[in-house]
Amino acid sequence: MFVDRVSIICIAGDGGNGCSSFRREAHVPRGGPDGGDGGDGGDVIIQADRNLGSLGNIQGHHHWRAERGQHGLGSLKTGRSGKDMIIPVPPGTLVKDADHGHLLKDLQQHGDSVVVAKGGWGGRGNKRFATATNRAPRECEAGHDGEVRNVNLELKLIADVGLVGKPNAGKSTLLSRVSRATPEIADYPFTTKYPNLGLVQVDINNEYVLADIPGLIEGAHQGAGLGHEFLKHIERTRIIVHMVEPSPMDFSDPLDNYDQIREELEKYNPILASRPEILVVTKAELPDAATCAELLRETSGKDVHLVSAVTGAGLPELNRMIIQRLAETAEDDLAPLPDNP
Repeated sequence: MFVDRVSIICIAGDGGNGCSSFRREAHVPRGGPDGGDGGDGGDVIIQADRNLGSLGNIQGHHHWRAERGQHGLGSLKTGRSGKDMIIPVPPGTLVKDADHGHLLKDLQQHGDSVVVAKGGWGGRGNKRFATATNRAPRECEAGHDGEVRNVNLELKLIADVGLVGKPNAGKSTLLSRVSRATPEIADYPFTTKYPNLGLVQVDINNEYVLADIPGLIEGAHQGAGLGHEFLKHIERTRIIVHMVEPSPMDFSDPLDNYDQIREELEKYNPILASRPEILVVTKAELPDAATCAELLRETSGKDVHLVSAVTGAGLPELNRMIIQRLAETAEDDLAPLPDNP
């Protein structure tokens, strides 16, 4: 199950108490204090793991608690420190403080991590309080409490290429044809209810990650049709492949559909609308496909590619074009997008 937003409570471990103890051995008069320190509490750490593609492993588990530190013992024995609680999340996860709303860290690469709740320090044993004038201290220190923090996790998929277009434009079919992804596909709009990722292996030296963004509709930038849920996953893509269906099931105009999606991208974030775009007319096996491609070419002034996920026509050429565009578009050259509500 794909989940891209989760709220959790992170509870770090408390520190162990220091020990008040005195050395007592036969034939050792005035043994003196030997109380050990308490162990530190464990931290709660959120870490990116490339083997995950969703926050579904966290959903339903609201409280994440690290282990507390053990108490100190006599004979100067320090208590064992508590184990950290490591929460694995997919790369592309934003970690935010739920109470104050600020971003703690953007976990983009595998292994990126952030400590969201720091464990408490262990208390000092009475040995720590011994001085030249106070050789037999009886005081010791209690362990410090661990931090508690409410955290919001929000996933924004990291993909090289994002497929956008109206519902039923053939995005899921294309993804399943060029990669090993297996999205659910049916003959009705909005069959894709969440984004899908697939790795496309073009040749031995070239590959890219392709994201199928569920169909967008008019008003998506305002949340219509779960627009915000879908649009946010395009923000990290380097190239947008805009797919246009030549003969929509709702008898709408393909050219109007293209302009409508472009308008939604512009309204959601103007920077996003300026990302490099490859314009594709799908279902090339249909009679109207060539005519639609020619009209789009005239009205948009862009190159238009004809592809068919059913017959495979145009797919090798499309892959080569994507690899070429990715090589021309350095990741560092892309302007960062501000957070959207």
